[in-house]
Amino acid sequence: MMGRLLLVGMLAGLVAGILAFGFFKLAGEPALERAIAFEQALEKGAEGTQPELVSRSVQSGAGLLIGVGVYGAALGGLFAISFALAYGRVGDFGPRSTAGLLAVAGFVVQLAPALKYPAAPPAVGTAETIGSRTSLYFAFLFISLAAMIAAGVLRLRLAPRFGGAKAAILAAASYIAVVLLVGWALPFVDETPKGFPGDLLWRFRTASLAGQALMWAALGLIFAAAAEWRFARETDRFRAKFR
Repeated sequence: MMGRLLLVGMLAGLVAGILAFGFFKLAGEPALERAIAFEQALEKGAEGTQPELVSRSVQSGAGLLIGVGVYGAALGGLFAISFALAYGRVGDFGPRSTAGLLAVAGFVVQLAPALKYPAAPPAVGTAETIGSRTSLYFAFLFISLAAMIAAGVLRLRLAPRFGGAKAAILAAASYIAVVLLVGWALPFVDETPKGFPGDLLWRFRTASLAGQALMWAALGLIFAAAAEWRFARETDRFRAKFR
């Protein structure tokens, strides 16, 4: 069963990645092209433009599709493993509800560090600080994930005493408090160069967040439908053996 769920998750993630690719091409590519043009204008006359190892058409076409597809498949595999661990342990939820809750939780986990350290288009940031910015982002991401898991455990422990709804509110409040505290404690990074269009930065970052939301929504919906069908089929097989 686990192997089949893993396959379902990877396929669902692949489809979600393809949908996200289409969205990025429509909503994110125009802003990305403007950012590249701004970066080239800054470099012009300084040391000259460095030759591209991979053409821009390949980067925005096949390269982006392959990258997003691989990322989606890997995310779907992790989602399937998380579903197998959570199903039947997070409460009296069916396959569809469990998958939906996991998708929402996954997006929230990723949203917290993305708000503190949002995606940066070309010309924003420097090569010297990319390592520190990446480290800060992933540190916040792991803390957000740990806080979400702790909040889930807290909800289960508080449910017998306060009821399901109040326990969920208290657990959500504890998660929000942790990420707000961590977000306040971590250093702020702002390397936007002077003259960079504010609307361009807003469009790029909005498209990035919307694309992530689309991927999580598609992954959750596709996996939920497939998992419910798979569980129903396994139940029918089990019942058939004892008729």
